[in-house]
Amino acid sequence: MKYVVDIHTHTVVSQHAYSTIYENTKAANQKGLELIATTDHAPGMKNTAPRAFFTNYHVLPHTLNGIELLHGVELNIMDYDGNIDLENDILQKLDIAIASLHPPCIPFGTMQQNTRACIKAMENPLIDVLGHPGDPRYPIDVKEIVKTSKQTKCLIEINNASLVPNGFRQGSDVIIEQILKYAMEYETPIVLGSDAHFYMQIGDFAYCNAILERVHFPEELIVNTSAQKLKKALKRNQ
Repeated sequence: MKYVVDIHTHTVVSQHAYSTIYENTKAANQKGLELIATTDHAPGMKNTAPRAFFTNYHVLPHTLNGIELLHGVELNIMDYDGNIDLENDILQKLDIAIASLHPPCIPFGTMQQNTRACIKAMENPLIDVLGHPGDPRYPIDVKEIVKTSKQTKCLIEINNASLVPNGFRQGSDVIIEQILKYAMEYETPIVLGSDAHFYMQIGDFAYCNAILERVHFPEELIVNTSAQKLKKALKRNQ
């Protein structure tokens, strides 16, 4: 299966990543991708992109190195009510917004707390993707998360970085497999993200693909197979 879209990439602006937007789009072109989203961390995480970074996106082209470039963000879910760390006036001008649970921004909660945080974020009309669910440090009610994805049109990300052996989200594969099985049951589309922090990782879905093949996940429910399919699947475009 050929994937031509990567919705989750970081640059040096996040300060724990190592490449520029130019380098990321160049790598995407060399790998035969059609589209990437640049999604640096929002200001709720220390030492990452300031608010002004996202308000100034108008200076960036939407095509670079032959790659369509979505102007996006990886928001931090800041509390168990699903509040996030950029205002609506900024989010409305973006092409895509991912919202994720990160340890520097929200404590590891109970299953009920984490599930509520995710669901409340997914209900936000300006949040298009729930980022990297499956981290066992944040247990969730998988069935409820997938049902909410179906209801709200907020895509669930299957995150390649979460599946790296001996990575910092070890054990994610077990929960991600559950997510995929419920997504098949409820016919809920999913999106793949590399979570690249270096240009060589752009468009790398090797670990995602292994688990997709293991559960026989249907191609029609994966939105990374064309740029048009991805853009049509984003909540803000529906």
